[in-house]
Amino acid sequence: MKDGDFMIKSMTGYGSAKGISEKLGISIELKSVNNRFLDCSVRIPRSYSFAEEAVKKLVKERIARGKVDIFINIDSSNADDIELKVNKSLIEAYINALGHISEQYNIKNDLSVVSLSRYPDVFTLEKKEIDADEFTNNVCCILKEAIDQYDKMRETEGERLCDDISAHLDTIEGLKNEIEKRSPETVSEYQRRLEKKMQDILESTTIDTARILTEAAIFADKIAVDEETTRLASHIEQVRGLLKGSGAVGRKLDFLIQEMNRETNTIGSKCNNLEITHMVVEIKAEIEKIREQVQNIE
Repeated sequence: MKDGDFMIKSMTGYGSAKGISEKLGISIELKSVNNRFLDCSVRIPRSYSFAEEAVKKLVKERIARGKVDIFINIDSSNADDIELKVNKSLIEAYINALGHISEQYNIKNDLSVVSLSRYPDVFTLEKKEIDADEFTNNVCCILKEAIDQYDKMRETEGERLCDDISAHLDTIEGLKNEIEKRSPETVSEYQRRLEKKMQDILESTTIDTARILTEAAIFADKIAVDEETTRLASHIEQVRGLLKGSGAVGRKLDFLIQEMNRETNTIGSKCNNLEITHMVVEIKAEIEKIREQVQNIE
């Protein structure tokens, strides 16, 4: 397959990216496994959960199927988001109360800044509010980088799946062609067997040729698989077309594989020739291998 022609993606992948927003270190990892539909799970510290919906929206725009887990870690060790505040009114209350005690009980007032700072609630630590919109935008930008890396991995795996499926399709097509060649021969064989059987029964060389031809024609109609092989060929070409296309084609491929299996079963039920039966079994084995691979395609 030529570079640039490939767009099929696997549902399994991994990507990561890092960035900074308002001195907060942001690291994002995402990974996915097979799933019938899109199932997105976001793990982010609770104080930043306001960004979760935007993250899920971006994932939905970029990923069609799979169980996607996103891990967002926030490192605030280099951030200046903590503010120390002095409770002035409380300090004045402490000073007045201590001065009153000193005067009333004639006790030396040895109040100092250090001793005063030890009283409850003189200092309070407050977390500065961040710009939620700016933070969310920055998270999404970093997530896009992670998804780009994730997509590259999925495309590489998808190319491998595509090549493998194409090889199985070639094998199926070859077996189908052999069945088409072998099918008319089974009618001739049946006609010869029928003629011999009638000779043995009648013990005569005088055989009703018209009757034999009629029986052979009826038999040929019963075992005719040209319609099934034609539809099977059509399904093979449709699968190849989807593999050369783009977008989420996993469900369409899954449907076509079911139809290929249906036609193959019909061929097997019509033909009572041992060689054809063996070829049908081989086709079904190849279809099953394709089905397993299709389950991995987005």
